[in-house]
Amino acid sequence: MNEASFNNSYLLMRHGESEANVSGVIVSDPAIGCERFGLTEHGLQQIRASVNGFTGKPITQIVCSDFLRTKQTAQLVAEILHLPQPQQEIGLRERFFGNWEGMLADHYEKIWQRDEMVQEINDGVEQPQAVLQRGVDVISKLETQYCDQVILLISHGDMLQILRTLVTGISPHKHRSLTHHETAEIKYLVSQDQ
Repeated sequence: MNEASFNNSYLLMRHGESEANVSGVIVSDPAIGCERFGLTEHGLQQIRASVNGFTGKPITQIVCSDFLRTKQTAQLVAEILHLPQPQQEIGLRERFFGNWEGMLADHYEKIWQRDEMVQEINDGVEQPQAVLQRGVDVISKLETQYCDQVILLISHGDMLQILRTLVTGISPHKHRSLTHHETAEIKYLVSQDQ
């Protein structure tokens, strides 16, 4: 996919601050993340500030991961913007961190260093290329469903970092070389105006 070939504009938003962020634990298992570890009050405030401060073209569609923290983010964005219920896509789920599930978030650094070195260890961590493919599959589906829409994809830190490699031309293994995607931050992936 190159930017000129997109039918829609795509924005990326990371969920607001979650209970997992505050607790400093890795929550990537859908059996846990879809039911627990929702947004904090500060996370709700972040989302309101981010949406109210957004000055780009009006968002017309919202698509989110089915994790609780992203669903809650998407529902609040939809309320603020008076948009229909967000569409859920499991392809936008958090990157699965395998054996690191439930451990301290400090361990992310070790995983990201391995990503950079393109080093695979059999610990169940989903590889960046697989994460990218999930995201590309969601966008490909949306490209067949919509045209000339401004679509907000609400997902998780690693998914969004890796998805941005699609248009930067770098390997998904180098995703941490891109600017960090903060909680509740909205960034363009592709704009039809660019």
